Amino acid sequence: MSHPTALNDRIKKFKTEVTIYPVCCEKLSRGRSDFEWLEAVLTGGARIVQLRDKETDDRRLYDKARIFREKTMAAGALLIINNRLDIALAVAADGVHLGNSDLPAAEARRLAPELIIGVSANTKEQAASAHERGASYFNIGPIFPTSTKEGLSTFLGPEKIPEFSALSPLPFTVMGGIKFKHITELKTLGVQRIAVVTALSMANDIARETKKWRQKLEPTE
Repeated sequence: MSHPTALNDRIKKFKTEVTIYPVCCEKLSRGRSDFEWLEAVLTGGARIVQLRDKETDDRRLYDKARIFREKTMAAGALLIINNRLDIALAVAADGVHLGNSDLPAAEARRLAPELIIGVSANTKEQAASAHERGASYFNIGPIFPTSTKEGLSTFLGPEKIPEFSALSPLPFTVMGGIKFKHITELKTLGVQRIAVVTALSMANDIARETKKWRQKLEPTE
C-alpha cells in the first residue's frame, strides 16, 4: 500500500477534478456488486468514489476497502470511506465522510491530519461550523426527497444551496434525490460537485450514465 499524499494535494485534486461524486449502495444496484459498480463509475471517468457500506462486518469491509483502494489508485481517483476512519486509515484511503452521528470531525482531524474529511450539513449551523471543525468539504442535503435515507422526510430544496454555501469558505457537494434533469438548475446555483447514489446505481449502463453526468457538470466557460 502506498503512502498517502499530502492533504494539500488531495484537496487540490478534489477542487480541480471532482464533479460527479458516486456513492455506492449495493442493495440499490439492481443485483450488481459494489465491485461491478466501482469498475463502471471509474470507466465512466469518476475522479472520486465513496465506499458506503453499513451492513458488512468489519473484516469484509476492510477487504472490500483494500480492493477499492487498489482500483481507485490505479485509476488516479480519490477514495473516501463513509463513516469509518479506522478503515480509511487502514487502507490508506484519501479521506472519510462523517455524518452528524459519527465521530466528530475535529477528533477525526486530530487523528488523521492528512485525510480529506467531509461532513454532512443538514442545517445552516452545521455548514457554518464545518471549517472550524476541521472539515475539508461539506455536503449540503438532502436537496430533494430521497429513498436512501430511511426515516428522513424533510429536504432542503435547491433554493437553500446558496444560503448554505455562503456560510463557509470550504468546497461543497450536494446530495439527495438529484436527477440528471436537475443539473442545469443546480449549476446556476453555484453547484460544481454532485454526490449521487441511485441515479447511477440504478442506471442500465452505470459507466455511460457516469460519463453523461460528468460531461454535463463540466464548467462552461
